[in-house]
Amino acid sequence: MAGWLRPLAGTLLLLEVAAAVSFLHHRYEEMVRALFRVQSECPYVTRIYSIGRSVEGRHLYVLEFSDYPGIHEPLEPEFKYVGNMHGNEVLGRELLLQLSEFLCEEYRRGSERVTRLLHDTRIHIMPSMNPDGYEVAANQGPDAIGYLTGRNNANGVDLNRNFPDLNTFMYYSGEISGPNHHIPLPDNWKSQVEPETLAVIQWIGSYNFVLSANLHGGAVVANYPYDKSQDQRFRSHRRTANTPTPDDKLFQKLAKTYSYAHGWMHRGWNCGDYFVDGITNGASWYSLSKGMQDFNYLYTNCFEITLELSCNKFPPKEDLERQWMANREALVAFIEEIHQGIKGMVTDENNNGIAGAVISVQGISHDVTSGEMGDYFRLLLPGTYTVTASAEGYQPQTVAATVGPAAASLVHFQLKQDVVKKAPERKASGTRTNNKTLQKKVVPRAVRRGTQR
Repeated sequence: MAGWLRPLAGTLLLLEVAAAVSFLHHRYEEMVRALFRVQSECPYVTRIYSIGRSVEGRHLYVLEFSDYPGIHEPLEPEFKYVGNMHGNEVLGRELLLQLSEFLCEEYRRGSERVTRLLHDTRIHIMPSMNPDGYEVAANQGPDAIGYLTGRNNANGVDLNRNFPDLNTFMYYSGEISGPNHHIPLPDNWKSQVEPETLAVIQWIGSYNFVLSANLHGGAVVANYPYDKSQDQRFRSHRRTANTPTPDDKLFQKLAKTYSYAHGWMHRGWNCGDYFVDGITNGASWYSLSKGMQDFNYLYTNCFEITLELSCNKFPPKEDLERQWMANREALVAFIEEIHQGIKGMVTDENNNGIAGAVISVQGISHDVTSGEMGDYFRLLLPGTYTVTASAEGYQPQTVAATVGPAAASLVHFQLKQDVVKKAPERKASGTRTNNKTLQKKVVPRAVRRGTQR
């Protein structure tokens, strides 16, 4: 199929059916019931788990979609959506419930696109990171909701200003091109974060997430890192302190994927603001400290963007169906972006997977590391790259890798033991890799101005 036809075909496919979740606002108990209903309808490809509890004791539930729920399969990337981080920004919460039902229905009816997506991707959906704040906002009623009512958690803390400030460490440890990957957390970090933030940090430390988006409201734009300006003197000035990551072009492409698949985000004029192509570097909009998307990039292997989805933070229920139709294709298309760049296994001479191996791309000063099984994922734009894998106790290996416009290219590394410094003994465990692991698996079953991110 011609390249220009694929997006059209995908859109037509998604237009065939509508999700069955009612177009209404779901309070906490209703949200939980909706999640468990999806799990009961698609028990073989879903799993529900909690990453912790809010200040008031509500579970932070995640719905997982995978052909092997609860299991990380080597070379299968992990994706996440997080909604309702600000309790009064509710559209993302409802869209993620709709998306969950939609993926289940499409899988049951045999949709080739969704079936492939679930077989090749492990998808984690958290509709609400701040269920306590949501209840405060929802209690105000549809006509009396204040602009900030319910934004914070039950302790009055803005969760998107509550992550450890790794940007400052990066900016002031040298140049902006200095260390910017897997920056260690400060010793006292747990005492400085809220229960919801702590749960998310431990969550993203437990899964090797590759791509992510968190869903907000108050504007219509796809926002990408860095959120925090290197020079805080520009904090009060808009569009004057663009602060790009080493992966700036890739982030722009990811953001455009969402904005152009969205009903109107790409047009640029929304909520009294104008953003070219419907995207923006976060710091060029306004500087934000201790945000979640920068934390993902600086602490983990995950590339995260922030999606501002509606001018109205708490839209009336009559608008929910229109918003779902505008976002449905974009939500699916963005997940599919995880399948680009390179991926592979890093093993030793005995085919044991090497965890924590560093994957470096020449010319892009941001590294990723291999997971517990030795598999790694590096999102890249099409092109030819010089890639090096290195691990303590082993000789580094460098290869040339070509990335195409479609699926990720397989690039494996087998590292030889360093004769100068012997590698520590490795247990023959579940990290061992064989030819079957490397083969494609067989499917066993059919802001308004002044808005704040």
